[in-house]
Amino acid sequence: MKRYMPLLLAIACVVGICIGSFFANHFQGNRLSIINTSGNKINNLLHIINDQYVDSVDINKIVEDAMPVILEELDPHSVYIPAKDAQMVNDELSATFSGVGVQFTLRNDTVHVEKVISGGPAEDAGLLDGDKIIAVDGDNFTGKEMTTDSVMRRLKGPKGTEVTLGISRRGQAETLEFVVTRGDIPQESIDVKYNIDELTGYMRITKFAENTYMEFLMAMATLRGDGMERLILDLRDNTGGYMSAAIQIANELLPASAMIVYTEGLHQKRQEFRAEGNGYFQSQPVVVLINEGSASASEILAGALQDNDRGTIIGRRSFGKGLVQQPIEFSDGAVVRLTVARYHTPSGRCIQKEYEEGKEQYHNDLLDRYERGEYFSSDSIRHQGPEYHTVGGRVVYGGGGITPDIFVAEDTTDVTSYYREAVYRGLILTFAYDFTDNHREEMAGMKTYQEIVKHLDRRNIIDAFATWAARKDLKRRNLMIQRSYRLLREMLYGRIIYNVLGSQDLMMFLNESDPTVKRAIEELNGKQK
Repeated sequence: MKRYMPLLLAIACVVGICIGSFFANHFQGNRLSIINTSGNKINNLLHIINDQYVDSVDINKIVEDAMPVILEELDPHSVYIPAKDAQMVNDELSATFSGVGVQFTLRNDTVHVEKVISGGPAEDAGLLDGDKIIAVDGDNFTGKEMTTDSVMRRLKGPKGTEVTLGISRRGQAETLEFVVTRGDIPQESIDVKYNIDELTGYMRITKFAENTYMEFLMAMATLRGDGMERLILDLRDNTGGYMSAAIQIANELLPASAMIVYTEGLHQKRQEFRAEGNGYFQSQPVVVLINEGSASASEILAGALQDNDRGTIIGRRSFGKGLVQQPIEFSDGAVVRLTVARYHTPSGRCIQKEYEEGKEQYHNDLLDRYERGEYFSSDSIRHQGPEYHTVGGRVVYGGGGITPDIFVAEDTTDVTSYYREAVYRGLILTFAYDFTDNHREEMAGMKTYQEIVKHLDRRNIIDAFATWAARKDLKRRNLMIQRSYRLLREMLYGRIIYNVLGSQDLMMFLNESDPTVKRAIEELNGKQK
């Protein structure tokens, strides 16, 4: 492919204009004639290459390779999704997808079933947590070439189709075979919701998907039924999704006529979204947790509450994505997600961070923040945009994410080189998986994370890990282990709790010592006085 690179780049420069012919209905006048002329020119060029180039050339492949190059020149978030990947990408934000119903990890070139989804096809067929999938439809399903994407492609499929899985199960000498009929697998975007105390509800939204608003309503009904009078909404590491879902949730929390967000672009007239005033949680205290991984729709919701002085934002500065993408499908099933507008929070700020300096600088922004100390001190935050004002007159900034009202630094006081190596090499996760697999029977009857914590305390898991890790060439360093004891305990216990009980119990365990959650409770307690 390297020998075609000059040709590819040359074509990329021209194909970019050709895209305009596909979107011709969005343009008028002289601009349209330029695009049409250029479209004919690119078609002629491709014909010339196909007819006269010195070597055989796959024209379709050249065009496919050129499309992402073109869109990268526009902005960091306009993307081209090939037809073969479009369904998988769409599934990420769908309420359901069709598959066998397992959560898995790849370890030692083998698919390990982390969790069999309750009520799904795999559970109906008889698969168990801890099983290893070693064959699919009679073909070997192990090896170094395995990737998460390749596994998902084999396990997903049209509803009603069958797949035969060869299973290696602990305690069974022979390979077991299960015929699984693929079916609809629900996807939760709100995977954790519980009352931290008698008054405080906690809810984590992992993405803004097709069904997020309905999940939100059901979660709120459950929490309020359990006595919730105030809410902690955790949007940390939520990279976004559908803007409409964020708007619907904001509508439940804001009073009538309050601005939620507005969008505007060169070819998109300003469109405002305001609260209708029919939400049933319009006045109760709300705290939103964000960090550098909170982006897009997360920032819309956080910005709407902040600018309306409706909720307190706690954590660290968010990612800074203020561009709106419109999906446009080609006849072959490929999709372009084209940036068509910017969104603005109610005060008028666009939180999109700069990207004119190039893709590399843009994607290194979070690392740059870390290196200059922004994760550890609010004084290191660089505001790129002008000042704006909330409804109550407070100063807020645009041009680079949502800056929280209350900053909570990342705590690295207990981090040692021993802990870093244990994390980066995946040793903690591997030990936790192996421990879970080896002790599933004795932990099977444990229904709460507190039971598992007591069980792990009795087994002195930290020492067991250090002994095991030493056999994996991580030299035992007792002073570092002691210093990082809290972090090692959180990681090891947390992964084992997740393996046995799932996300809800994991977060309940972690939130007990989470400084951001603790600060949120302090803030809510202060508002209640």
